[in-house]
Amino acid sequence: MSHNFSIIGKNIPRQDGKAKVMGAAQFADDLKLPGMLYGKILRSPVPHARIKNIDTSKAEKLLGVKLVITGEDTPKINFGNWRLVPESMDEYPLAIDKVRFIGDEVAAVAAIDKDIAEEAISLIEVEYEELPAIYSVDDARAEGAIKIHDNVENNTSLSRTIHYGDVDKAFAEADLVLEDTFEVHAVSHAYMEPCSCLAKTDLDGRITIWTSTQTPYYVQVLLAQTLGMRENDIRVIKPFVGGGFGGKMELRKWEFCAAFMSKLTGKPVKFTLTRDEELMAGRRRHAMKMHSKIAFRKDGTILGKEFTSFLDGGAYNSMGPTAAFLCGNFGGFLYRFPSYKYNGFHVYTNKPPAGAMRGFGAPQALFVTETQMNMAAEQLGIDPIDLRLKNAMEAGDEIPGVTKIHSCGFKECLEKVREATEWDKKRKQYSEEKSNKGIGIGCYSFISGGAFNWFNTQYPFTAVEVRVFDDGTAHLLTMASDIGQGCDTVLRQILAEELGIKVEDIRLTAADTAVTPQADLGTWGSRVTFMAGNAIINACSKIKEQLFKVLSLKLNANVIHDMECKNGRVYLKNRPDKGVEFKEAVRLAQKYNRGEPLVAYGSYTPRGHGLVTPAYSFGAQVAEVTIDKETGIVKVDKVITAHDCGTPINPIAVEGQLEGSIQMGLGYATSEQFVMKDGKTLNTTFLDYKVPTALDMPENEHYTVEVYDPYGPYGAKEAGEGLVSPTAPAIADAISCAANVRFKDLPITAEKVLKALKKL
Repeated sequence: MSHNFSIIGKNIPRQDGKAKVMGAAQFADDLKLPGMLYGKILRSPVPHARIKNIDTSKAEKLLGVKLVITGEDTPKINFGNWRLVPESMDEYPLAIDKVRFIGDEVAAVAAIDKDIAEEAISLIEVEYEELPAIYSVDDARAEGAIKIHDNVENNTSLSRTIHYGDVDKAFAEADLVLEDTFEVHAVSHAYMEPCSCLAKTDLDGRITIWTSTQTPYYVQVLLAQTLGMRENDIRVIKPFVGGGFGGKMELRKWEFCAAFMSKLTGKPVKFTLTRDEELMAGRRRHAMKMHSKIAFRKDGTILGKEFTSFLDGGAYNSMGPTAAFLCGNFGGFLYRFPSYKYNGFHVYTNKPPAGAMRGFGAPQALFVTETQMNMAAEQLGIDPIDLRLKNAMEAGDEIPGVTKIHSCGFKECLEKVREATEWDKKRKQYSEEKSNKGIGIGCYSFISGGAFNWFNTQYPFTAVEVRVFDDGTAHLLTMASDIGQGCDTVLRQILAEELGIKVEDIRLTAADTAVTPQADLGTWGSRVTFMAGNAIINACSKIKEQLFKVLSLKLNANVIHDMECKNGRVYLKNRPDKGVEFKEAVRLAQKYNRGEPLVAYGSYTPRGHGLVTPAYSFGAQVAEVTIDKETGIVKVDKVITAHDCGTPINPIAVEGQLEGSIQMGLGYATSEQFVMKDGKTLNTTFLDYKVPTALDMPENEHYTVEVYDPYGPYGAKEAGEGLVSPTAPAIADAISCAANVRFKDLPITAEKVLKALKKL
C-alpha cells in the first residue's frame, strides 16, 4: 500500500539509542541524592501464617539504621488496581495480620548503606503461627479448604462471564466435538532492569518519586491513596526503564516504603530489588487450568465453543480481574463462533501473585484455541490453514456485547505464511515421514489499547501538549511511557509528519506527572501508539488551524482547508509555491496573537468501541522444528510470521517487537518455568531460570500485511504484544507433525518430549 508520507513508514533510528549505548541513560538505580538512605524489605519465609509479633528492637539499635517500619506503622490503607471494584483491593503496603506467600513483604529498613540495611533485616524477629498452605486452584476451591483471605469463599475472588448464542444447540448439531483440558504455567517477565525507586520529600511535605514504572499515573493515584495524601502532592517521574512487559504497571510495595520512609526521615530513600527477589516474589504470568469444548460440522464450520478458565492468581488480586475477562475475550476471538460461553475464575493460592504480562490473557487462551484448531483439522482431514480460512474473522464481524472488528487482514496473513513457508509441500512431507522434522501453525489477534479505565477518572484516556516555536522546533509533552519499546521515537514521527518538520526538531518530555498532561493510563495493552498517536493528531490539528488561519490572511484567501504542512513549509496544496517556512508561519501566528505562545492540548478517549478496544491486530505464524529423538530436545529452526498491524509507523521498530516476541514465546513454549517446592521458588537466578539466549533464537522471516484501520493513527494498530501468543501453539503443532505427539500443557521440555516418544 503506497502513501504520500514523509516520515511515517520510514525506518527511523531509536532516539534513545545513543544515550543507551554510550552509558549516558540513567535508570532509577543510577540516581543518587545527598543524604540518601538505602531501603531493604524483610520478606516472609513461610507461605501462610498469622503474624503474632514483630520485634524490630535489635535492628533499630544497629549503627547506621535510621528507620524500621512494619505494617502497624503505616496508615493501614489497602490498595489494588481496580478502584471501580473496592472489594478487589486486597493488599497492604506491609503485611498486617497475615502473610500469604513466601516473599510477602513484612517490614522495611532504611539505613546509610546497603550492607547495614541487609544486616538490619536479618535482626528483625517475627513470630509466625503457620497455617495450612494451598498451591493449586483445585485444592483452593475444594470443599473445606482454608481461606487465604477470610472474606472470600472458595478462595475465588471474582468471576467473569461472556455468553451469547445457543451453545447447547451447537453441540447437539455437531459432527465433531472436542473437549480437552489444558494447563499452562507461570513465567517471569525477566526484564533486564530489576525494579528500583527513589523517593524524596520536599520541605513542604510533597513527595517526588523516581521509579521504574510503566504507569506513572497509576503510581501517583495509588500512592496518594495509600499514604492518605492528595493526588497532586505526589510527583512521579519515570527515568529510563529497562523493560517491563506488564511487570511494572502497578503500585509496588517498595514504592510505598520509599515514599513513606522519606516522609518520616526527611531524607531521600531508595529501594532496588535483587534478581533473587524479582524471581522469588515478583509478579508473574498467570498459570491457568482451562477446559475447552468446541463443536464443528464435518466440513470444518465452527458451531460453538464453551470455555472455562481457572486463573492461579497467587496470594492477591493484582491484575487478575482484567486477566480473567481478557482470557475469555481472546478465547472467543480469531474465528467466527456463532455461540460462545465463557466462565473465568480468579483463584487465590499461597504462591507469589500473578499480574499483567505481555499478551495479558491471550497466550493462555490462544494456546487452547490454536491447539484445538490443529487437533480438529487432523480429525476432520482438513488442512490446518484451510480450516482457519473457513472460519476466520473478517472486517465487520461482531462479538455481541463485546466488540466489533473494523479492520482485519487475518485471511491475507494465512495465505502469506502458506506461500512463504511452502506449507502444503512441507506439511505433507513431514507428516508422512514422521522423521524428526515438523512444521506447525499458530495464530493470534490482540487489542490496540484497552477501552476501559480502572480508575474512573475525569481525565481522558490519553492527553498530550504540543508547543511550536518560531525557530522551527516543537516540544511534545506526554505521560506516555517508553519502557524500551521505542514509543518515544514513534510519537515524534507522528508529530513530525503532522507538522511537516523533522524528527530531530522535536523535544520530548515524557512521564512526569508534575509537568506532562495529567492523563495517560500507561504502557499496557499495546495502547501507546494508538492512543497517544491519536492525541497528537488531535493537538496538531489545533496548531495547524491557527497556522492556516494566519497564512490565509497573509495570502488574502479563504483557503484554510486547502493547506498543509510538509517538508518544513506551510503552503497551499495545489500551489506549493504559495506558502512560507514553518518557522515563519509560527512567527506570524504569534504576532497575530500578540505574542501568545502557540500551544495546543490534544486528547483521545475511545468511545463506542465496545468493552475492549478500538482495533485488533491479526497474524499467523509458522514454526519449523527438528527433534532429537534420543534426547527429546526440540530445536526451533525457523519462524515465519505474517502480521496485520495496520500501517507500520516505524517498520524497524515493528521488526524489533516481532523478534522480542518470538524470544519470549520460545521461552514460554520450551524452557522457562518456576521450580517450586512447598510454595518456595527454587530457581531464582538466570543460571537456573532458563530464558532463551541469542544462541537459541531461530532464523525468522516476517511479512507485514498492511490493512488500514479507520481509527488508528495513519491506520496503525498494535505490534507489540499480540505476536507473543502464536509461537507456543505453532511449536507444539510442529512437534506433533514431526513425532505424532500432542501436548496440551506447557512448557514442552525435552524431558516431556522424550517421555511421550517412549510411549509411542
